[in-house]
Amino acid sequence: MTEDLPPLAARYGEQLQILAIDVTTPDGTALYHAAVLAFKVPAERLGVPTMIVGDLVLVGSLEIPERFPGLIEEYLARGGVDWPEIPGLAAAMIEAMPAEESADPEAAPSATPAVEPPIQPASGVSEGEGAGSGSGSPAESQPLAELGRRLGRDPLGNGLSIAVLVAMLFAVIGVADALARGRHLRFPRWGSWAIPALILVGLGVAGYLTYVEVSQVTAVCGPVGDCNAVQESQYARLFGWLPVGLLGVIGYVLFGLAWSRAGSGRGRPAALASWALVGLTLTGTLFSMYLTFLEPFVIGATCAWCLSSAVITTLLMLLSARLPSRPLAAKPR
Repeated sequence: MTEDLPPLAARYGEQLQILAIDVTTPDGTALYHAAVLAFKVPAERLGVPTMIVGDLVLVGSLEIPERFPGLIEEYLARGGVDWPEIPGLAAAMIEAMPAEESADPEAAPSATPAVEPPIQPASGVSEGEGAGSGSGSPAESQPLAELGRRLGRDPLGNGLSIAVLVAMLFAVIGVADALARGRHLRFPRWGSWAIPALILVGLGVAGYLTYVEVSQVTAVCGPVGDCNAVQESQYARLFGWLPVGLLGVIGYVLFGLAWSRAGSGRGRPAALASWALVGLTLTGTLFSMYLTFLEPFVIGATCAWCLSSAVITTLLMLLSARLPSRPLAAKPR
């Protein structure tokens, strides 16, 4: 939506017409299901973003940028392609047009060249937006209204994200204050053994998210949030290529190595490993806070798997903050 389509719209101008459909609205959901039935989209390819060009269905933030530019050139060479035959699409387009345009017979969507309607995730453009890059949309002129619309897509899921974000903020402040004062957080003796258990659970969560992001399959989501909208967003890959889930796997492996070294030895190496675990979990919590912030305020959808990983990382930070009880240098006797 923000990186791949605008340059194509600027390059081809009126030759390329893009219709974005917001599937979080009732009408958008109905059109999406109509498209799924009309084009017999298999269950493993359900999800957003979905783009339909002619009779071709493209799914995912990898397949669409890879194949769409070539399809534009192919169809332009053939003289163009009409809108896909999605039941209810033409009526929705006419209804979305301004009154003066819908009264013009020449404005009817009957024979437009090189067109495609992407079924977009919740972070996309509002339903019925016109062709091109979408400049002049209400989201640009009314940022507060757009923020409210994003939060309102899933009040329960986004509210949970905000609550988790606030709790993480207080946890980070508490740990930072305790370490700055040279104090250690107090937990039961079993707290140190909860660390490897949490690492294993977190590794499983991050591993599943990595599988979803790399394989471009539909995630199994619970009753809260929309995991697939989050996983299909541009924020699911760091720097545009590194899956965030894979980064989580690497982080949990590092947590495990640091905890193992801190608990299996004495002296300076063990003390360094203890402090390394605190630093790693603190960094992981801060990064999880960034990702958790994006879900309700930018993407407009919440991923229960991602929230689980954020909570696990925060607990690991709290538990590891009590481990550096040994000084880095031995005291003289």
